[in-house]
Amino acid sequence: MSILVAKGVTKRFGGLDALSKIELDVKEKAIHSIIGPNGAGKTTFFNCVTGFYTPEEGTILVDGKNVTGLSPDRVTHLGVSRTYQNIRLFKNMTSVENILVGMHPHLKSGLIGSIIRDRRTREEEKASIEEAKRLLQFVGLRGKGDMMAMNLPYGAQRRLEIARALASRPKLLLLDEPTAGMNPSETQEMVHFIRRLRDEFEITILLIEHQMRVVMSISEKITVLDFGEKIAEGTPVEIQNDPHVIEAYLGRGAASGLGQAKTVA
Repeated sequence: MSILVAKGVTKRFGGLDALSKIELDVKEKAIHSIIGPNGAGKTTFFNCVTGFYTPEEGTILVDGKNVTGLSPDRVTHLGVSRTYQNIRLFKNMTSVENILVGMHPHLKSGLIGSIIRDRRTREEEKASIEEAKRLLQFVGLRGKGDMMAMNLPYGAQRRLEIARALASRPKLLLLDEPTAGMNPSETQEMVHFIRRLRDEFEITILLIEHQMRVVMSISEKITVLDFGEKIAEGTPVEIQNDPHVIEAYLGRGAASGLGQAKTVA
């Protein structure tokens, strides 16, 4: 069953097609990657899915519901959460407070309850803090709940951002370059963590990633964009051997040379 379906999604900026008639079908509980050179339209697509951009054409369905043009908070309510290429934590808030922000779509206590501090509000707050601590433990940040986000190491900030995204209880989690800026050891740990994340939370992960070793080792399906168009889609093995993908990354000459080499072989 599909959790995300994009049909003919087109997004323009000043007459330029950042996305052109994108078709995408992401299966439930899959790890599906989107790759492509810089400027290919990857993050633009994420922004369309999460409501930050409204496409000029096309339809985006999440779990069968049309989310095209909905506001980001409404998309979140429908089960979509994300991280960002550049970490966007509330740096002057603690780790627990950052996660509590992510829980907001599911909290029932309103403004009045927060002011009068009734029993229901206090119980919900206590349960939310316990849940935040559980998420911190899951992402490897146990005991860091009272630390300011800005004082966490870079890799820990990445994990905290994922914990905050999980706090909204997503069905579909979009990760935008989760290994950016990490050393090889941290990158390998993140690969294992993403697999565990999918398996234990039983969610679907749509991933943008530039490190090909990560993409090829973790993905069940890969979609390739170039200049806003989908140029290839398939398994890691199929993508590795697709001349259109090689051309997009290495240039026409490299693709031609590879083709000649295969012919000679």
